[in-house]
Amino acid sequence: MSNKIGVYICEGCDIGPQLNTGQLAEFVQSEYGKSCPVVKTAPVLCSQEGKALIQVDVDAETVDRVAVCACSPRVKWDVFRFGENVVLERVNLREQCVWSYNRPKADRTAAGEVPETLRMMAQDYIRMGIIKLQKYTAPQAEIPAVTKTILVLGGGNTGMTAALGGAKLGYNVVLVEKEGQLGGFAAKMYKRAPYFHPYAEVLMPNIDQKINEVTAHEKIRVITNAILEKLEGAPGQYTAVIKNGASEESIPVGSVVLATGWKPFDPTARVVAKDAPACKVQDGEATVEAMVVEQGENVLEPLGHGKFTNVITNVDMELMAKKGELLRPSDGRPVRAVAFIQCAGQRSAKEGHLPYCSSVCCVVSLKQAGYVREKNPEAKAFVIYKDMIVPGLQEFYYKAAQNDPGIFLTKGQVAAVAEDSDGGIVITVKDTLLGEDIEIKVDMLVLATGMVPTTLAEPVINLSYRLGPAFPDLQLFNGFADSNYICFPYETRRTGIYSAGCVHQPMLMGAAEEDAAGAVLKAVQCLESINRGMAVHPRSGDISFPKFNMVRCTQCKRCTEECPFGALDDDEKGTPKPNPTRCRRCGTCMGACPERVISFEEYNVDMIASMIKENEVPDDIDEGGPRVVVFVCENDAYPALDMAAFQGKKWSPYVRFISVRCLGSINTIWIADSMSKGIDGVLLLGCKHGDDYQCHFAKGSELCNRRMENIAETLGRLQLEPERVQQKQVAIDEYDKIPQIIDEFMSHIIDNIGANPFKGF
Repeated sequence: MSNKIGVYICEGCDIGPQLNTGQLAEFVQSEYGKSCPVVKTAPVLCSQEGKALIQVDVDAETVDRVAVCACSPRVKWDVFRFGENVVLERVNLREQCVWSYNRPKADRTAAGEVPETLRMMAQDYIRMGIIKLQKYTAPQAEIPAVTKTILVLGGGNTGMTAALGGAKLGYNVVLVEKEGQLGGFAAKMYKRAPYFHPYAEVLMPNIDQKINEVTAHEKIRVITNAILEKLEGAPGQYTAVIKNGASEESIPVGSVVLATGWKPFDPTARVVAKDAPACKVQDGEATVEAMVVEQGENVLEPLGHGKFTNVITNVDMELMAKKGELLRPSDGRPVRAVAFIQCAGQRSAKEGHLPYCSSVCCVVSLKQAGYVREKNPEAKAFVIYKDMIVPGLQEFYYKAAQNDPGIFLTKGQVAAVAEDSDGGIVITVKDTLLGEDIEIKVDMLVLATGMVPTTLAEPVINLSYRLGPAFPDLQLFNGFADSNYICFPYETRRTGIYSAGCVHQPMLMGAAEEDAAGAVLKAVQCLESINRGMAVHPRSGDISFPKFNMVRCTQCKRCTEECPFGALDDDEKGTPKPNPTRCRRCGTCMGACPERVISFEEYNVDMIASMIKENEVPDDIDEGGPRVVVFVCENDAYPALDMAAFQGKKWSPYVRFISVRCLGSINTIWIADSMSKGIDGVLLLGCKHGDDYQCHFAKGSELCNRRMENIAETLGRLQLEPERVQQKQVAIDEYDKIPQIIDEFMSHIIDNIGANPFKGF
């Protein structure tokens, strides 16, 4: 336990006038005199003078741990830095105390004095800050040997862009392509949509130039006709087993860019869930719901696909244009009129359809309508759409197509597709912009079908992880390899593996190139962070790792099952086998462990439990008020609290906030300790979970919700009501809801449940 803690109390931003910092300093000296030899106040701690006040004590080695009692730790973080050997704790007296203080009617403190409820709140936060510093153990960075080679899977436009990006940054790259040549679908394209001003003319793909650049680069090794048979190990220390024909080669790699691209929508495919090895353990057996493709009826048959020869898809149209002339498949006659039907088999909950918009199809149809006009200036193109969706600045390209007198665009609903006597296609369209039904006769009909990621039903990554060879929850993202669209656009649920291009989400070539650049930079960041012993994301720079007391481990496997990132395998005895560089330091394993054998040096069960116990809990709820501990996730709930305070929102002075890395890290012992202390209720405030989850650690908030049954059992053993503990969801932008959430919970405790019977024990 440290006895060189310096406590510095700011008087600025309303703290001094409302709290009487002199009295707070006296409180600290009387209660923590031996462990806190330095207690000072300052008009403005973030000023040069305020920071110098602290630095003098640090330089004199009077203190080695500093408690800055001022504003939120989410602000001024660049100001309060006192060297690598000084431990800093920010006690939030501004946003979570004076700014949000709502004086209750029960507080009868005399006018001109600090309200008793406010004084007790400030003292509790200072107590928690001091005990946190006392319990703090500085983590030591663990720096493993790192292989600074990037594996890129997929040799299309995205993969080659990523490979060149990594190589130009000085990293060795292994580029694996399953086909016999590089280029992917981009090499089969006639032209590409524009991606720079004025967005009016289509461009040549120039994919051959990129292929030559890749194959000539000394830092890029290209392996074609190959697949990733297996990926073993962890970030920085992977071994990629590459299968090329009958031969296999093991290659050390450090990180992976997944750029395996997309497949054309198959209107006969049905994706179903099947049990297959390994993801979650049930009755000792590992199972997963894997995605398997089965064949069914053609969902595009009502639009003539598979029924009429002259009905093709947009992929067929692109290949046709690449070959040369646009000819009717039925008789080889040059086309003079072509229709395009948008959203074919897309944006529908019907079985066999894609439930999402592929985003690029409208631009592709505009491009291909341009092909019709280019090949024959007298030809006509008709585009029938539900909604014209053109991303970003492609709106200019849409306007250019509108200005072409030979391209006709109309919003409408396709009522029927028929074939006439000469093989032409007749389309009946209702609810058009013209206000009447129309009939269009064309030589050929093109169905704008969507993109399906290669990961949907094809094992492209083949991980040797306990939790299975593929990414989890791909069905949640319709097969696309992603972790969190909102927070981490390149992430997958496996640390060290970054998705780019159309395996990530549907996109045009220009966007895919930008995506590849971002993904390879994340792959580089991963390697460099591991090389310094640091976490990559979202706790970038964190050098802590979970520590396991295996002597007490009961091999229950909860930690291995619940880790959202597959950081834990099992050894031959069934004991958790950590893979530190896979870990994102969320603490979910710590929250899952019933034996409390998992901890971080500066974030652990004992530290938070001690903070809870430092709170002063009045014996009488009527006199001193109730007490509620609110665990808030550091990524959404905590900044939402700050924003609420900045907006002048107020809430009960009877709550005490404790920041946690993730709600998934909350151990049930903290609930039991709170109840044993006499605290009347516990509120868990964190990210949204479910299908549209926003949790930075993917599953933490959801896992916390699942554990509510265990929490109810804990309360039942204490003869307490389960309703004393509740979990609420709050997004980072829903700060205005926080006062209502807190007030409703406090009302529930006071009016419906009453005081904790453990008060006074």
